[in-house]
Amino acid sequence: MHLRDGLQTHATVRQRYDHLVTTGAIERDPAQERIVVALDRLTEEISVKRLAHKSSALGWLFARKRETREIVKGLYIHGGVGRGKTMLMDMFFELLPVRRKRRVHFNDFMADVQDRIQKHRQARKDGTVKEDDPIPPVARQLAEQAWVLCFDEFSVTDIADAMILSRLFSGLFANGVVLVATSNVAPENLYRDGLNRQLFLPFVSILERHAQVLTLDADKDYRLEKLARTPVYVTPADAEADRALDEAWKAMTRGAPTAATSLALKGRQVLVPAAAGNAARFSFADLCEKPLGARDFLAIAGRFSTVFIDHVPVLGEGKRNEAKRFILLIDTLYDHHTRLVVSAEAAVQHLYTAKRGNEVFEFERTASRLIEMQSRDWLEDWAERQKAVEAKQVETTAPSSS
Repeated sequence: MHLRDGLQTHATVRQRYDHLVTTGAIERDPAQERIVVALDRLTEEISVKRLAHKSSALGWLFARKRETREIVKGLYIHGGVGRGKTMLMDMFFELLPVRRKRRVHFNDFMADVQDRIQKHRQARKDGTVKEDDPIPPVARQLAEQAWVLCFDEFSVTDIADAMILSRLFSGLFANGVVLVATSNVAPENLYRDGLNRQLFLPFVSILERHAQVLTLDADKDYRLEKLARTPVYVTPADAEADRALDEAWKAMTRGAPTAATSLALKGRQVLVPAAAGNAARFSFADLCEKPLGARDFLAIAGRFSTVFIDHVPVLGEGKRNEAKRFILLIDTLYDHHTRLVVSAEAAVQHLYTAKRGNEVFEFERTASRLIEMQSRDWLEDWAERQKAVEAKQVETTAPSSS
């Protein structure tokens, strides 16, 4: 362990894990501990490789020759939901002593890849680059920016992604990239029954050559246990509420890195101020004081299973447009069975104070839905639906009996 600015820090995943157990933040789990050992072993191998790169010019030359024979195998960790896969990978990522590293949701990574491919094709048309095939230069760009890639929720459902994965990752691994990934699906079950799957299968072999496959089968769904203890409607919307939602955000996202992102929608972008995995966080102003509509809210509900909304004000006569959007937003999240976490200026029954207009009656439905979305039954049903979605992914990607 080390001291930094008077605070104790942890040099290894084992130390961080043991500290969380000691403080009661998590329970010790033998299945998780096996992953901890593998992550620390990988950290050591990566550190040796990094030091070889930082040696003298002659030493670097010999290191490069050695690397062609000694590939650092990454990790592909799969298992059921709520077992701690993301938590452990994020500990590894935070503690890894490497500058050029990247942690990203796999779908976001592939969207970035497709954007880069399109830009290369346009540059080829413009005559500013010479390579016809965009995959090798894109792989080089990605490897130059980060040679350790951590992917959360590795899954393949898009045919455009499936058709390029073998060549893309061959290029990444050839450029020295080390992969760490979490998934609900074993490698051999990826993209099962997908169109032209035979063209995808070489990727599985490539993945298994370059990453050790580990199964995390913890006995408990820790996500569901923590869910029952997390507040989902906090009032009033003051500094204490901000702290409560910050803690809820950390608990629900398992400390995953949070970053702004955007959703492409009919030639424009829906901005998401904070996103981590399948969770997004907005202020009321972000969603209801801007000219957003049904398509925007549908895009958000379709992409994220959990939505945080900070600082919902009391809605009076002067906030009719904001109230309309809020009603539509809650209807959309309710219909998609999205988990909702809110800080609000007043309790649900006192949130809408206007006395005239159709919104008075419409908000009665909104209030009822907000109350229902706070209930334990709703949250447990949300968790079961999430399990069903992820189980369906496994089922539809499982090998056929034929």
